[in-house]
Order: sequence, then structure tokens, then C-alpha cells
Amino acid sequence: MDFIEFFLRTGIALIAGLLVGFERELKNKDAGIKTNGLVSLGAAIFMLISLQFEGETGVDITRVLSQVVVGIGFLGAGVILRKGTNIQGLTTAATVWCCAAIGCLSAMGMFKEVTLVTVMIIVVNFIFGYIDKWISTK
Repeated sequence: MDFIEFFLRTGIALIAGLLVGFERELKNKDAGIKTNGLVSLGAAIFMLISLQFEGETGVDITRVLSQVVVGIGFLGAGVILRKGTNIQGLTTAATVWCCAAIGCLSAMGMFKEVTLVTVMIIVVNFIFGYIDKWISTK
């Protein structure tokens, strides 16, 4: 992979993560612009490193993908807090996890899918956040 392709795939991952993070930042959530952007970028970088070994004997490039999923699970667990009987941060953790998926999609060059998933995450967090608050008041 040449430098331009690497730059394009990581750049799109970063931009998509930053857009998702912007929505979280607007809602004053702990994991905002920087966190979601860096998670998406990091996932893309790890996937691109893995893709360099594609076709090598005895190498399973899908192992990196599975480790990104597991590793982000640990990061997401760090934003989940329990306050009395309330649990906070589940949506933020799920958003960070989805940003890792965006990075993986971008690394694979699936840019239409990155766009779709980014919009879907923002819509779910933005619109359904208000619906969730409305339901909670009922």
C-alpha cells in the first residue's frame, strides 16, 4: 500500500471518528472528539498493519480485527460507571466500540459503509438520546 492510500484510509477513519465524537462532545460526554477520533484512527492503523501480511503463509490477518474488538471492550469498560443503582456510560462505551468498527471499515477501504455507519451512530445518539430522555420522564 502506498502512502496516499494509507493517508486516505486513516484520514477517513479519523474524520468519521471526529464527527461521532463531536456529537458526544455536544452532550458533554466523557469520551468526546479526541477519544472517538483516536479510537477510529487506531483501529484503522492496526488493521492496515495486519493487511500488510495478507497472503503470507501461516498468518491470519483476521486475528488483529478480533483483538481490536476485545481491546476496545476494555477501553469501553473504563467509561462505564455505577452510581448507586444507576449505571452511566453504556452509550458512550458502545459509541467508542462503534468508532473502532468505523476505523476497521475504513482500513478495508469500505468508504461508503464508513459514511453510512457514521451517520447511523450520530442519528442514534442524537435523536434517540432525546427519545430516551422523553421516555425516562414518563
